[in-house]
Amino acid sequence: MNSLPQTLPAIQTIAQAIQLSLSPIFMLAGIGSLLNVLAGRLSRVVDRARDLEALHPRSAGPEHDRHVWELRILDRRINVINRALVLTVSSAVMTCAVVAILFVAVLLKLHIGTAVALSFILAMILLIAGLISFLVEVHMSLIAIHIRPELLEKGTDA
Repeated sequence: MNSLPQTLPAIQTIAQAIQLSLSPIFMLAGIGSLLNVLAGRLSRVVDRARDLEALHPRSAGPEHDRHVWELRILDRRINVINRALVLTVSSAVMTCAVVAILFVAVLLKLHIGTAVALSFILAMILLIAGLISFLVEVHMSLIAIHIRPELLEKGTDA
C-alpha cells in the first residue's frame, strides 16, 4: 500500500536537482540587477534626448550644432543600450531554460547533460555580449560628457 510507482523520482534526486539549479538562480539575480541598471540608463538617455529635441528648433549656430552632435550620440547610445538589454534578457531566458531542462531531465530520467551544458554556455555567451554592449555604452557616455573649453576658462564670475 505504501509503495509508490518506481517512475517517480526520489526526494534525494529532486534535492540534487535543486542544488544544481542554485547557481543559475544566483546568476538570474545578477542579471536582474544588470537589467535594472540598463533600464535606468536608457531612461536617462531618452529623457536627455527629449530635452534636446525640445531645444533643437529654438537653437542656432554653434549651440544648434552642439545639440545635433549630442542627439546623434544619444541615438547611438539608445541603440547600444537596447542591444545590451536584448542580449541580457536573452541570457536570462536561456538561464531559466537551463533550470527547466535540469528538472525535466531529473523527472524523466533523461541523460541530456550535453544539452544542459550547451544551454548554459549559450546563456553565458549572451551575458558576456550584453556586458560588452554595456561597456561600449558607458564608453560612449564618457565621450558625450564633453565639457566645452569656454566653460572651463577662468572668468570674472568666480
